[in-house]
Amino acid sequence: MNKQSYGASMFYMLLLFFTWGFLTELDGALIPYLKGLFSLNNFQAALVQFAFFIAFFCVSLPSSWLLNKIGYHKGIIVGLVVMAIGSWLFYPASVVISYPLFLGAIFILASGVTLLQVAANPYVARLGEPSKASNRLNLAQGFNSVAKVIAPLAGSYFILRGLEGLAPEDQAQAVQVPYLVLGGLLLILAIVFRFLKLPEVVETTERTEHEVDISIWKRPHLVKGAVAIFLYVGAEVTIASFLVIYLSENIFPNLAEYQSYIVGLTDTDDQIAKFREVGARYLPFYWGGLMVGRLLGSWILKFINSQRLLTMSAVVCVLLMIGFNLSGGYLAMWLLIGTGLFLSIMWSNIFTLAIADLGPQTSKGSGILVAAIVGGALLPPLQGLIADSSVGLHHSFLITIVCFVYIAWYGWKGYKH
Repeated sequence: MNKQSYGASMFYMLLLFFTWGFLTELDGALIPYLKGLFSLNNFQAALVQFAFFIAFFCVSLPSSWLLNKIGYHKGIIVGLVVMAIGSWLFYPASVVISYPLFLGAIFILASGVTLLQVAANPYVARLGEPSKASNRLNLAQGFNSVAKVIAPLAGSYFILRGLEGLAPEDQAQAVQVPYLVLGGLLLILAIVFRFLKLPEVVETTERTEHEVDISIWKRPHLVKGAVAIFLYVGAEVTIASFLVIYLSENIFPNLAEYQSYIVGLTDTDDQIAKFREVGARYLPFYWGGLMVGRLLGSWILKFINSQRLLTMSAVVCVLLMIGFNLSGGYLAMWLLIGTGLFLSIMWSNIFTLAIADLGPQTSKGSGILVAAIVGGALLPPLQGLIADSSVGLHHSFLITIVCFVYIAWYGWKGYKH
């Protein structure tokens, strides 16, 4: 591949990473929005993330099969169309005002995202020198994080703004125009990709003299890497899912300077809605940390190997979460937000360590790792159950420490073949 072809292909892949990052993080606005609309508890609100991330478990392996049949290029187009359909389904869900219909629309949207994930991650990893695969994935994930910084701001403005004092049927209309527009943009992007000339990545079925015909499930570094992906995504999504709710219920109502936001509001639900809008403005700081860390990750990896950087980042996350659980107020808020910076490089480093030396089994390994994203579906509801118990929301974040301890071990010893 010449430099011009490589550069163009990377540009289009970065665009895809940005697109699904934006749509994924709109959940950060949907969770407090739906919690207020349907008067949900923490566990019920976390079902938004369950509906989104369970799609990775259900759809990733069928996506791998589809990509083998139609190729990466056509698979990307199909994924974008499915995402458009899922976005448009928000309209009937908001008309009927049905929580199950909202969850169904989120699942279909996430199914399209899953297909893009299965296609784009190994595509970017193999789009150049193998030794620089982590660098390319860090760059792509950096653009993914740029979108995640923008999405909460957009969600706060277009979805959460002005909900106080509105009847449920009026609140439900807040998602109609944004998701109709997003569906149209996704369809346009699918049409654009239809006419692009992208080099196709073909998996070889030939084995070298050093490769052994062994079951993919007997690759210990892959299996342990899948567990690490499960826990990493679970921790990242758990923090993002409950950050806005934590700030709106534990920080802003107790700070006198934010009382100006609720002047003239007499109903408690109106006050909570306003604090959720304010809290959503702080979520971009969390994703901003991931963005900065991922963009810096490509440079940092020139001086330190990926497994050591992974271990160091996980250890710092453990310390930050311990500090968060022992503190409160502004300090706790910024310690929680600060985990984003050190979470940033985990995906790309775990992914490349786990698929190393799989040879012709690389595509299967990629499918298993993407399926492990289901951690984002299971851990938030688990934290929701803990938060609804006597433990409370603040200390429910202790669950993430278990995740970071395992990831630190994987970067230390678990990645070895």
